[in-house]
This record gives sequence, structure tokens and C-alpha cells, in this order.
Amino acid sequence: MTETGTPLPSLADRARSVAAEGTIVGVHFFQQTPVFVLCEEALLFAPPEDKRLVAIHGGAILASAADGSRIVTGGDDGKLIATRRDGTHEVLATDDKKRWVDQVAIGPDGAVAWAAGKVAHVRTGKGEQRDLDLPSTVAGLCFFPKGFRLAIAHYNGATLWFPNAAGAKPDVLEWKGSHLGVTVSPDGKFLVTTMQEQTLHGWRIVDAKHMRMSGYSARVRSLSWTYDGGALATSGSEQLILWPFTGKDGPMGKQPTLLAQSPARCSVVACHPRQPVAAAGFADGSVLLVRLDDGALILAREADGEPVSALGWSAEGQVLAMGTENGSAGVLKL
Repeated sequence: MTETGTPLPSLADRARSVAAEGTIVGVHFFQQTPVFVLCEEALLFAPPEDKRLVAIHGGAILASAADGSRIVTGGDDGKLIATRRDGTHEVLATDDKKRWVDQVAIGPDGAVAWAAGKVAHVRTGKGEQRDLDLPSTVAGLCFFPKGFRLAIAHYNGATLWFPNAAGAKPDVLEWKGSHLGVTVSPDGKFLVTTMQEQTLHGWRIVDAKHMRMSGYSARVRSLSWTYDGGALATSGSEQLILWPFTGKDGPMGKQPTLLAQSPARCSVVACHPRQPVAAAGFADGSVLLVRLDDGALILAREADGEPVSALGWSAEGQVLAMGTENGSAGVLKL
């Protein structure tokens, strides 16, 4: 419903329902087949026929990333596991101290990064491993879009590391506080962290100039770049918030765009890979498709009180997968 009470155009009845039987913490795709990451032990492959549960971890799944050919997950069993589209999987690494592997990122040429405690690890596609000790627990990992460089969020800032530059001292971007996630703009010019507070912090990488993005009603837990890299969509308020990242100054001195006003808080966002459209999931269970040019809305999932916890698009943007904390999932083919 809109604020005036006018019913929204809806595609919700076209979505295929999937029962996940567990909290959904992520979703990825192998071509047009959605794979839901469950909070405990398993991945749920959900093609139109013959869905199947693939157990991979001996406990909670804490992080996941995918590149179209594999889904890499970290768990509280101390393992880093790669799962292929046929469901076969292999252990890429096991933490020697049995610490949780709670951060994962996939990089260029088959590289993968993961973290356990205060140590970040990178393994190249050739199997060479590099390790970096951080001053505090690693809270977020992200590869730069170009080159072989890793951004690492931690307490009091972020570290920028070239794993192949042996002996080179990593760069540190400082800002007091607890930084819990990290993303780098598609053009590689800006770095943004989510924080324990109800705010984002950013840096222009060329000169480490600070950017502070505030105004949220809750901690920001979900970020997604628009298809052209011109804006960063975020959760954390009762609407979809988009910060502009065009020009050399990014959002500095600019106001965000506010779309999809809702009585419920936005919990997860996912931008379409090829069009100026974003999917926004809310704590009341609704999912809205938002046209970013003019704010037009289409309902993709009806509100049912089950908070939306995961959204994901297929690579071509033809299929949207949606998951909730209560284990209800939906697959909408556009």
C-alpha cells in the first residue's frame, strides 16, 4: 500500500514459494537456480523441480560469497568450504585454532579471502596463501574491483592490503569506533564501512578524506551498489536510502535520495545488476521493487510479519530470490 492507501501494482502472486525450514542468511545463484544459505549447516538448492538440501558445515554458517561457479562459506566449525553447482564441495581451509570463520570474500582469478579472529587470509587462484595480522578482530572483507587488493574493516578503521606485495606495509584509514562491514565503490575511488552506530563512514581513497553518512533509525546491515556504480543503496531506515557517488566528491555535501517509504524498517537491499532498479526487503516481510529514476514501486512479496533477511538477483537480472528469518523463501521470475 502507498501512504495514500492506493494498492500497489503487484507481482507477489507470481512468486514460487520455497520452504527452507530454517533462517535464511544469504542467497546466491548458479545461472537461474537460486541457492539459499541457511543459518545452520546447509545450502538449499531451489530449482523449479527437485529442490535439495546440501549439508556442508558442522554448525552455523556465518558468511558466504559467490562468483557464479562456486559458493564459498565460512562457519563456526572453523572451516572455509567451496560448493559447486552440482552440490559437490571441498574444504579450502581449516582454522588451526578452531576459531570461527566469519568473514568471506571472493576476488579476481579465483582468489578467496577469509578471516578468523584478528587474522585475514588470502589464497590466490594458484593456491598461494598470504596472512595478515590485524590490531583487532576482522569485521568485514571486500576485494577492490580492480587489481589484487583487499579492504579489511576492524575497530577504529579499515586496512588496505596488497597480498602480493611482500613486505609492503598496508595502508590504514582511521576513524574511531567499531567498523562492522566494508564495501568499495565499483570505480575503486571510495571505501565505505558500516558501523555499530546508526551511521556509515567513508573515505575518498586518493586522499583519505572522510565522509559521514547518518540519519538512520537503526544500524545499517545491508549495502548494494547500483548497476552503474553511481549510488549506494542501504538498509537501516523506514525507506530505501541511496547515497550519490558520482563525481570526485561522492556524497560529500550532498543529500541522499529517499524512496519506498514504509511503516516497517528496511532490512536488506539488492540492486538489479543491469537496470536502475532495487529490491528492498522490510521487517514486516514485504519486498518492493523500486524504480530508482522516479521511485515507482511494485510489490514483489506481501507483508506477513516474517522479516526479510536475504535478497539476490540472478546475473542477468531475470530472477529475484527472497528469504526470511522464519525460513519462507520465494523465487520471482520477471
